[in-house]
Amino acid sequence: MLLAIDAGNTNVTIGIFEGAKILTRWRLRTVHDQTPDEWGIKLRSLFALEDVPLRRVKGIVVASVVPPLETTLTEMARRYFDIEPMFVTGRTETGLSVLYDNPREVGADRIVNAVAALAKYGGPCVVVDLGTAITFDAVSANAEYIGGIICPGIGISIAGLFQKTARLPMVDFRDPGRLIGTNTVGSMQSGLYYGTIAMIDGIVEKMVAEMGPTTNTVATGGQAGLITRGSKFVKTADEDLTLEGLRLIWERNQK
Repeated sequence: MLLAIDAGNTNVTIGIFEGAKILTRWRLRTVHDQTPDEWGIKLRSLFALEDVPLRRVKGIVVASVVPPLETTLTEMARRYFDIEPMFVTGRTETGLSVLYDNPREVGADRIVNAVAALAKYGGPCVVVDLGTAITFDAVSANAEYIGGIICPGIGISIAGLFQKTARLPMVDFRDPGRLIGTNTVGSMQSGLYYGTIAMIDGIVEKMVAEMGPTTNTVATGGQAGLITRGSKFVKTADEDLTLEGLRLIWERNQK
């Protein structure tokens, strides 16, 4: 059994795999100052809810973009699972050729997404990850990570409107059901939803034009389903893309 952990700036997504099958997944809020024991107690509780003994876990693989969590998760894995976790880094064997000017600058989550997208959907492919930032990653049919684009995320946009204006409220991200809002909240939700979709479609259209008409597209992250329902160019939402990529990389490195 494999424990896969995607540690992002806003959320930590955790999945349990039995072979190639994902049994369950959890999405937790990222807390930078949690101790190894707090992480261990939390995971022990989650495993108990699924009636899965901790001792069944034989491997732990992590993609982290939050450096302070790496030491904490390492100590947690050693103490509660008696396992040395594998962290995906720029030096990890992934099967991809990273064409970034400095490959070590590419976030682990972006490489993991690219590995999973290539394996599941084929290349060339564009991966749109809706996290704290919205990232666009280009993968060639020859297993090359070409590069990508980084834009402000939905949560950042919502917080910016609330914090930098005197009278605009905090709103949630949803499909408002109509383009032209007739009140402040509706207008903000329309701008966030349709504005995000227009930005994503505009960028993906240009990437597909550059990469070729056979380019596949897939979205992942918390709001992927909402986006694909309204997007013209991104119609596939894959909630488990990052976790699947972690599994594939872990299996590759066991060989």
